Amino acid sequence: MTYLDDDRLREECGVFGVFGHDDAAALTALGMHALQHRGQEAAGIVSFDGERFHSERRMGLVGDGFSKPATIARLTGRSAIGHVRYSTTGETVLRNVQPLFAELAAGGFAVCHNGNITNGLTLRRELIANGAICQSTSDTEAILHLVARSTKPRIMDRFIDALRSLEGAYSLVALTNKKMIGARDPLGIRPLVLGELNGAYILASETCALDIIGASFIREIENGEVVVITDGGIESLKPFPKTAARPCIFEYVYFSRPDSVLGGRQVYDVRKAMGQELAKESPCEADVVIPVPDSGVPAALGFAQAGGIPFELGIIRNHYVGRTFIEPTQQIRALGVKLKHNANRAAIDGKRIVLLDDSIVRGTTSVKIVQMMREAGAREVHMRVASPPIIHPDFYGIDTPEQRALLAATHTLEEMREYIGVESLAFLSIDGIYRAVGYEGRDPVRPQFTDHCFTGDYPTALTDQNGQRVSHQLSLLAEAG
Repeated sequence: MTYLDDDRLREECGVFGVFGHDDAAALTALGMHALQHRGQEAAGIVSFDGERFHSERRMGLVGDGFSKPATIARLTGRSAIGHVRYSTTGETVLRNVQPLFAELAAGGFAVCHNGNITNGLTLRRELIANGAICQSTSDTEAILHLVARSTKPRIMDRFIDALRSLEGAYSLVALTNKKMIGARDPLGIRPLVLGELNGAYILASETCALDIIGASFIREIENGEVVVITDGGIESLKPFPKTAARPCIFEYVYFSRPDSVLGGRQVYDVRKAMGQELAKESPCEADVVIPVPDSGVPAALGFAQAGGIPFELGIIRNHYVGRTFIEPTQQIRALGVKLKHNANRAAIDGKRIVLLDDSIVRGTTSVKIVQMMREAGAREVHMRVASPPIIHPDFYGIDTPEQRALLAATHTLEEMREYIGVESLAFLSIDGIYRAVGYEGRDPVRPQFTDHCFTGDYPTALTDQNGQRVSHQLSLLAEAG
């Protein structure tokens, strides 16, 4: 990790799988390219050729590890699953790179995971105490052990038996010698979609990964659903009691690519609508609206259109400063945000500007960008944020700081305005973000999304954090029927 990324919400992970295609591994690598925004630390692919499983795991970007034909050639077979990783649990080392694979009594089993199992550490301690030998520090490995230790006779029964022990958020893609399996947690916190390409079935975190390989979108995997894909087709299982879905609202705010479709809505359109709602709630007299690239661009367009203010690209981003940037000297470190962003003076000098960002975490990057705008000649700087204040940490796969490091958790709005150094500061309201996604507002009785970062309403147990189970989660994971 570099200091350049300390003030952003860090991406989770992305999963992708192909069943029944001669180019399964190559298609998986392409799908992982499309999901690269969800994790840049490591990537891996496991394939099956009818007799043997093959695994290739690499640190770094997909293009770094899977661009050579020889690597793909080793991943033979008509089925493959892949994973791009940003670690929210476990060290950044090769042994934690997914998909994880094990030889079980029923045959080979590979699995990859997007999300975070909130009782993963507890499960790990229990497994080790009972004789398990763990090869990684990833919460995903607990799933392998739970499947292996289940006394159920069939692999699918063992897999579902393992899911019943999990708390938190997960979208899983698994591969056996006869099946590809997709699973989504009972609340559907993390996304997972189903597609098709020339008779082959695809599982992916986002629809943009279907687009890159020319696959057609079939549907989203439902919350609490397990899909089993074999040569005979698709079987849908519903092993959990039916409950209302609560997908993570931050998929719309930041994580999903704007060209993906989520919950039937284009993410780009939702982000524009967030900007439009923000302009209605917190208008501003200004000469120009400037997005903080790249995730602030759609919301800034919406704000500009709704407010009747010209839109300009006043900040140019350098896309070639990544997470593996060379350790900087103190002199280079002092340049700070300029390594990643630079002011477009022609769009700023002498003007009253509205800076539009998707969120504020620690606020340190906002301070530097505002200073950059002042140095470029801005007469006034107003800041608008296209999401509510982040006042609670996440435990479902987003690597947020501790609560005490969140600016909005420790400062009033006026204190934040003074700290960032702007003439005015406003956030989108919680009702505003719900309106942008297509609801009239947040229903306090039955919230439609997982929005705990804004509200503190955690919808599942947080056993590893609290040391105890919550009865609400136990009811969700109770045996159906």
